[in-house]
Amino acid sequence: MRQSTGKVVHAFLISSNNARRQNSEANHSSDIGSGGGGGLVFAGAVVAAQDHASLVKGPFKTGPDVTKACLQCHEQQAKDFMKTRHWTWNLNQEVPGSGKVDLGKKNAVNNFCIALPSNNPRCTSCHAGYGWKDNSFDFGKAENIDCLICHDTTGSYKKLPAASGNPAYEDTEFPPKSGKIWKAVNLEKIARSVGPTGRANCGACHFYGGGGDHIKHGDLDSSVGAPETMTDVHMAVDGANMVCGACHKAVKHVIPGKALSVSAMGGGTTLSCADCHAGTPHKKDTLLNKHAEKVACQTCHIPTFSRGLPTKIWWDWSTAGRDGPIAKDQYGLPLYDKQKGDFKWAKDVRPTYKWFNGSGDRYLLGNKMDPTKITHLSYPRGDRKDKAAKITPFKLMEGKQPYDSVNKVFAVPNLWGGYWKHWDWNKAIADGMKAAGLEYSGQYAFAPTDMYWNVTHMVAPKAEALTCNNCHGKNGRLDWKDLGYTDDPRAGGK
Repeated sequence: MRQSTGKVVHAFLISSNNARRQNSEANHSSDIGSGGGGGLVFAGAVVAAQDHASLVKGPFKTGPDVTKACLQCHEQQAKDFMKTRHWTWNLNQEVPGSGKVDLGKKNAVNNFCIALPSNNPRCTSCHAGYGWKDNSFDFGKAENIDCLICHDTTGSYKKLPAASGNPAYEDTEFPPKSGKIWKAVNLEKIARSVGPTGRANCGACHFYGGGGDHIKHGDLDSSVGAPETMTDVHMAVDGANMVCGACHKAVKHVIPGKALSVSAMGGGTTLSCADCHAGTPHKKDTLLNKHAEKVACQTCHIPTFSRGLPTKIWWDWSTAGRDGPIAKDQYGLPLYDKQKGDFKWAKDVRPTYKWFNGSGDRYLLGNKMDPTKITHLSYPRGDRKDKAAKITPFKLMEGKQPYDSVNKVFAVPNLWGGYWKHWDWNKAIADGMKAAGLEYSGQYAFAPTDMYWNVTHMVAPKAEALTCNNCHGKNGRLDWKDLGYTDDPRAGGK
């Protein structure tokens, strides 16, 4: 597989001209995205893109001050937005084995920075709102909405880490004592330049989950901010040049698409390649069309992920807290961090393949676990007998994380302002569990976990798609027995 040689562009630093070009060239409409002919969609109707330079009057001291100005014309859009998962970080949904539960980023458990409770100031730097520092945040207050994170076209707006979703209102040193200064944002300039969303806006959060670039998602990082065709055929600036809203078409600010990382649903049940491509896309190949009935499009058309930048595939919290030299891998990335433990990174990664019917098993806060086994924090459901299931590619994320060794539940540690300050796991877990409303016995240990992350982006050029022998034959990449066959079906497996 060839590697992308294009320059990596930081999502926040895409130039103003480049951002505007991305927006103007989009050919699909979205109420928070680009519309055909440069239009915007508000409340379901396409209207001409409005130049806000003459409409917005500053100066503004804070983000909420900007939002108050937005609300003078966009009150309905605010009401719509406050009903969405991007605002609530929560959704009442069916979780297999648990019935209807409230589940979302607000209370999901992962094997990266683990959980939101008690870590709000840092985690909510990716929330489309201002001031979510603890459980007192008012989700009904429209002025708390951050309109700029999605509608900035200058490329100069960014959130300040650990500021509860606020940008820097004055020049701020971060991290403390680092000598690095985050410049104050020019709120008036940005507010006067708002427009349709582009990849930079979505990427500001989705490229940088887990505390930095190319950590969580194997198929979403800054390399798709302005990619070449070899990185992603859909978003390639030298090709289709599609923005996120071209597929994730919003209706009243509701953006389709769910991932197993924060949901019990995902994949083709909410957003599918077939939404744009016909159910029989291979016009002259009936065999491939037959395969498409049980094999996800992504399986063949995303032969590897993280083609431009490495992604994290292992995180061991049990080794955190020690001082010592920091080794780096072949990519120049750290293999250890005192705050977080041991890491492993991988690039140009062959996916893990599982049957997937669009639903998944989820570990929920407070669920019992068995420390002698690997706990699947998220796991795709489906098998070869399931008519709704298809063989689908995933990023497998593995690691070890703390749990209550008496109550047998995974712990929620207070990391930001907690463990990363005092290095006391017991205190960090006690404080985090209290914030999460969970009982803590006072005893902890570490147990293995894994997560399955949908691989949907980084579609390769047609010439790079998998062929028969990539899956079938002596060195085929599919584990047929794991998929429920006795052997390779082409070789007679049943």
